[in-house]
Amino acid sequence: MLSTDIRRTFLDFFAERDHRVVPSSPLVPSDPTLLLTGAGMDQFKPYFLGQAVPEHPRAATVQKCARTSDIDNVGRTARHSTFFEMLGNFSFGDYFKEEATAWAWELITTGFGLDPARLWATVYTDDDEAERLWRRIGVPADRIQRLGMADNYWSMGVPGPCGPSSELHYDRGPAFGREGGPAVDGERYLEIWNLVFMQNVRGEGPAKEGYPVVGELPARSIDTGLGLDRLAMILQDVGTLCETDLLAPTLRLVQELAGREDPGRDGRVAAEHARTVAFLIADGVLPSQDGRGHVLRRLMRRAVRHARLLGAGEPVLPALTGSVVDNLGRVWPELERHRELIVQVCAAEEEGFDRTLRLGTRLFDSAVARARAQGTTVLPGRTAFDLLNTYGLPIDLTIDMARSAGLTVDEDAFARLLDEQRRREHRAGRDRKDEAVARRDLFRNLTGRTEFVGYGSTTAESRVLALVNGSRTVPHASEGDEVEVILDRSPFYAEGGGQVGDTGTLRTAGGALLEILDTRPGHVHKARVVTGEPRTGEEAEAVVDAARRAATARSHSATHVLHAMLGEHAAQRGSRVEPGRLRFDYSHVTGVDLGHVQTLVNDYLLDDPEVRVWEASRAEAEAAGAIAMFGEKYGERVRIVDIGDASRELCGGTHVGHGSQAGPVHIVGETSIGTGLHRIEALTGSDALRHYDHEHALLTELAALLQVPPDQAPARLRQRLETFAETRRQLAGLRAAERTALATRLVAEAERLPGGWLVARAVQNDDLRALATETISRRPDEPGIVVVGSKTRGNATLVAALTPAVSGLRAADVLTEAAALVGGGAGGKGPIAHAGGSRAERLDEAITQAARTARALITAP
Repeated sequence: MLSTDIRRTFLDFFAERDHRVVPSSPLVPSDPTLLLTGAGMDQFKPYFLGQAVPEHPRAATVQKCARTSDIDNVGRTARHSTFFEMLGNFSFGDYFKEEATAWAWELITTGFGLDPARLWATVYTDDDEAERLWRRIGVPADRIQRLGMADNYWSMGVPGPCGPSSELHYDRGPAFGREGGPAVDGERYLEIWNLVFMQNVRGEGPAKEGYPVVGELPARSIDTGLGLDRLAMILQDVGTLCETDLLAPTLRLVQELAGREDPGRDGRVAAEHARTVAFLIADGVLPSQDGRGHVLRRLMRRAVRHARLLGAGEPVLPALTGSVVDNLGRVWPELERHRELIVQVCAAEEEGFDRTLRLGTRLFDSAVARARAQGTTVLPGRTAFDLLNTYGLPIDLTIDMARSAGLTVDEDAFARLLDEQRRREHRAGRDRKDEAVARRDLFRNLTGRTEFVGYGSTTAESRVLALVNGSRTVPHASEGDEVEVILDRSPFYAEGGGQVGDTGTLRTAGGALLEILDTRPGHVHKARVVTGEPRTGEEAEAVVDAARRAATARSHSATHVLHAMLGEHAAQRGSRVEPGRLRFDYSHVTGVDLGHVQTLVNDYLLDDPEVRVWEASRAEAEAAGAIAMFGEKYGERVRIVDIGDASRELCGGTHVGHGSQAGPVHIVGETSIGTGLHRIEALTGSDALRHYDHEHALLTELAALLQVPPDQAPARLRQRLETFAETRRQLAGLRAAERTALATRLVAEAERLPGGWLVARAVQNDDLRALATETISRRPDEPGIVVVGSKTRGNATLVAALTPAVSGLRAADVLTEAAALVGGGAGGKGPIAHAGGSRAERLDEAITQAARTARALITAP
């Protein structure tokens, strides 16, 4: 059974049982506690916690997941991967254990046709009910095993929903391992489906003996995960997940690139990681030094390295990820949409990694040379740590390189250094995290209670629900205090979708006046008390800064039109909408004519298209072609903003009523902010007009200086610059000729010494270094020393240079005492050095001293 049939069979089975089929969420989660989406239930976390009510109590998904906790096992085992598709069915306070186990057994044995005699079940240590249910279905008691919290109790890895689980395992047969069930051999008894009985809440802190369970969920629920790769291994009768139709084409390409029929573990790692890389880039992750970007970079470098170990030439990653797109792009269209970006990012990162590898290899070679000189066969753990920290070289790469050089790595010392670094980072972040957790728990109870009334009005009668100082609520605040205010009704737009939060004023019934400095997500109003003493529970009048709101709305509408005019291939990767200006980040693989885009935007806005705002279900919006913004999370009911026939986007921001109110738009410029990632910055409305006025004033001033009309100023300036450049070339030629003549004269007048020759002179020359270099080039085969100095703007400058025939000396040694005389120090490495100081009057004395030092050095035995 092919993977497409597996997906369809699973979803059809649960759709027939009244489950709502929900699309996969992106690999970049909206939950700030998660780095990447690692489970099918991640997008449903608010439903399990009771923070939101689902439109339907049952759901089924095929969820994209990325985990790197088992990265070292990829390729070593048949079953581990960093990316996988998780087939899941979910109950939000509806059915529980009995239905979940019965349906799982029915689908596995009937829908997918697995032999019941080869299925095993595991349950949590004290879960008598789960064991009873499996036995009722027909699983013999000797094929049900009880395991502890490490195996059969599931959580997200962070505070949130958790609960005991029960797993179905498939016996692949004696060829794959030992007898004894899942508790004995996970390779032979392959875990395929995990049924999690969500009923508890995991608390903060590390778990010593399992997860710190701190309470119960509002309702008992179900979260299951059936691994598509693992089920495909069984149904397609192959030995590893890389041989399934999900990865086989990419593995075959590795074989071709490496020229090997069996690429082994290295080939499996390269193919598996290439799939993860393609999906991460398609979902908006780009290589960086930290966070999910660091995860991506590590995967890319591992894939390249393992391909190189097989002998594959460069580049390899663009081809491997291209194979992933070819194979899975029809199922996951985001891969096809971002094909060019994926290839471009991979090519640039692989080229960068090759440079990094060359630099790291130099440090490694130096360390090997030191080890051999010291008569040791152990490479220090510090070297391995520095290679990882500075050059990003994985420890396993360092170990392999050391092995090839006949050395081992002090892995214990490396592990200690890595652990110390992690402890330092943990300690540094612990206090910040504690404060953040306290604030999160506080605002969890405060936010969500504010009614936003700002789409239709910039004023509102409100009541102060809470005043917050740090991580605690306070009954009142005093003049000059900065506090956070929660209102029951607010006209202030809260920062979101790239749009900044509103500012304005809040005046309480008791006479206190607060300046609203910002409005943050959740309608948390950052405020400063101007006068009076605001109190919790007071009535208040909230007033938005209407002019600032209008300027922000112009920028937001202009951003939508800019996105439309860039074209469908410009994938939005972030935006910032502020009063009078905007910033738009996008991925694009070809050049963009900004002047043409600016003309398109302004022409369209001048046509005064209507701006229409409407609401619909998420499905209706997608069917109507509405674009969802990168990184944003939407509910089932969404707000859509149409600007004429050019733009239709899901958006919660504020906008103008007609297109002409948004212009004019002036694009200030475009910059590259990452591989394949660009940023456009633009001004809108009166800010754009002020910028035009400023540029016009500059042009008028420039034209007056050039004594030509403004429209002739560029041509006249270009002419002047060309004349200036020609004059500079001629002057440089004269100076070079002068320097050559002077160098020839200095050599001719050089002092002859028993050990060579010496020049020590004060000269008038702007480039002492070039003069000294040219002088020693006249007699490179004889030991010689040149010391030249000059006075420039009240300072003394000296340069010393040694011919190649001088051995065992440094040029800086010649200038050390001389530099002190002019009030400075000597610097430089090898055959050329420089010195300088503010005592220009002692230059001649310094040159005399340098000559004395040079004579002593060059004549020394």
